[in-house]
Amino acid sequence: MRAIREAVTGIRRAPALTVLTVMAIGLSVFTLGLFGLTAHNIDVALSDVERRVEVVAYLRDDASEELIEIARHEIESYPEVESARYVSKVEALYEASRELTEFSDVYSDLEVNPLPASLEISLRPDFRTPDDVEAVADRLSGYHFVEEARYGREWVDRIYSLRRVAGGAAIILGLSFAIGAALLIGIAVRMSVLARAREISIMQTIGATDAYVRRPFLVEGLVTGLGGGLLALGLTWATYLTVERTLLSLAWLPDLWIAGGLAFAGLLGMLAASGAVRRELRRLDAY
Repeated sequence: MRAIREAVTGIRRAPALTVLTVMAIGLSVFTLGLFGLTAHNIDVALSDVERRVEVVAYLRDDASEELIEIARHEIESYPEVESARYVSKVEALYEASRELTEFSDVYSDLEVNPLPASLEISLRPDFRTPDDVEAVADRLSGYHFVEEARYGREWVDRIYSLRRVAGGAAIILGLSFAIGAALLIGIAVRMSVLARAREISIMQTIGATDAYVRRPFLVEGLVTGLGGGLLALGLTWATYLTVERTLLSLAWLPDLWIAGGLAFAGLLGMLAASGAVRRELRRLDAY
């Protein structure tokens, strides 16, 4: 409680410096917020594309519907498969005429439906790698009534490569932004501690231990860090709304990311305060 009271007193004693520190921390974490918003939306876009990864098994015309239904249930039991949808010849022609409107007249004039029936296989999220998709296609080709199983190998390979590149870039850039934010926060808190060097010297002169001197600054660092985190969250939210309303639709950050960002800002504030006070105490001890 004493540490909290002294931290509140210290904040009230120098409100302008506290506000400047909060702003410095907020702007530093704001860069992380923008990066997180960008990275999350890239991940959402890639996940949306991955959900469209499927294997289509084209069926022979002489395959009976009873046999196809039995096979469909068997295919849905595969560990890689999320669902298997049967598309009849009539449905295939209808969907083709609806999606390819420029050929609707051609389809309506056909006397014989040239499109085959098919099974559209959707895969589970953990089984959308090129190897898994190819393995499912190979198993489907083993059914005697399956004429051909297609999945677009090149397209799947590109999606998977893009996912790996995006993941690696996110880690590298995220660490770079985090290190930059940590350095800026450290400088801001260091300035705040230096402004109260005389107070630290007096406390040390009257016999206060290093831990006793450090505690209020840790609390103050936590408060300013959280304040900067909230400011960064507000700026990120404002940026999100601006882009959402003027440029393109975006997904907002997950709650877990927001909580992690606030905790990160508070922790950095405490660590920066601890390091700054420790250096100041060592400097005073040297005299």
